[in-house]
Amino acid sequence: MGVSTSTRTHRKGTHVSDRHEHPHHHSPTGLRHRLSHLLTPHSHETADKVDPALESSARGMRALWVSLAVLGVTALAQAVVVAASGSVALLGDTVHNAADALTAVPLGIAFVLGRRAATRRFTYGYGRAEDLAGLVIVLTIAASAAFAGWTAIDRLLDPRPVQHIPAVAVAALVGFAGNEWVARYRIRVGRAIGSAALVADGLHARTDGFTSLAVLLGAGGSALGWQLADPIVGLAITAAIALVLRDAAREVFRRVMDAVDPALVDRAERALTEVPGVRGVGELRLRWIGHRLRAEVAVVVDGDVTVRQAHRIAVDAEHALLHAVPRLTAALVHADPEPISGEADPHLPLAHHAA
Repeated sequence: MGVSTSTRTHRKGTHVSDRHEHPHHHSPTGLRHRLSHLLTPHSHETADKVDPALESSARGMRALWVSLAVLGVTALAQAVVVAASGSVALLGDTVHNAADALTAVPLGIAFVLGRRAATRRFTYGYGRAEDLAGLVIVLTIAASAAFAGWTAIDRLLDPRPVQHIPAVAVAALVGFAGNEWVARYRIRVGRAIGSAALVADGLHARTDGFTSLAVLLGAGGSALGWQLADPIVGLAITAAIALVLRDAAREVFRRVMDAVDPALVDRAERALTEVPGVRGVGELRLRWIGHRLRAEVAVVVDGDVTVRQAHRIAVDAEHALLHAVPRLTAALVHADPEPISGEADPHLPLAHHAA
């Protein structure tokens, strides 16, 4: 006997589609919180999850465009000083800030695509576009690191004095303030909606802020007559960019490879074991699709219960998961009968399909 609450398909048994309602709310924030009284009771059907998904995407889009505006103004102000001063350290910081602002474009496209409904070709929807955007961001960070390093080395080989040093120092402070504000904003929103790409972009902005402060060191050295101070700081900025590149690449790689926090798996297992009628938890899988989680799990039930009873247990199991796991939007629950001594494994006909 096999029961699923999420879809009609064949997977080690008979799966049944379920539509149920209850008066609870899984994420009482923002627009959904304001509309919750109008929507009660509500169901777990995919169509009924469009509103919270759109809410998350709207928050992400707002964070992107606000960041773009703030960093754009910051980079523009720095560019004016670069043109007047010839500081290679400030040039590297300015180009990196501009590149950071432009990463809003691929993420914006990803969030817009993520709103599109699933199709018969893209049956899971377009949430994975966010992960592709994360890859683009990693490449952008790498390109800015390469450019910063190249300009710094070129200035080491051909030293030139920095002009308007006080203006360079002020521009460095402007760069720090703009980047730190954007970093806090992006990371807060990214964690709230579960977007690894947006969090990675926020970490990138934070490093940019500290590299902007490093430009002050170059300005100080130049003020003391040490021409190599500016390109040396440029190399230090390159090293800092490389560090954030490593962290961002690791985060995006994990997401692309369907990695999740093991604590989420433990939390899901604990929730399932507390569901009445669940006698064991078999295979449990979680995966991110954009900034939303999906689950697949096999639970063990009494082999003597009816299909309807097993289905009720599966519904309760999905319900428990939706409450226990943050940002989980759907769970495919398969009910396996508890094995009886001497009985053949009911999944044996599928054994030859195993990889």
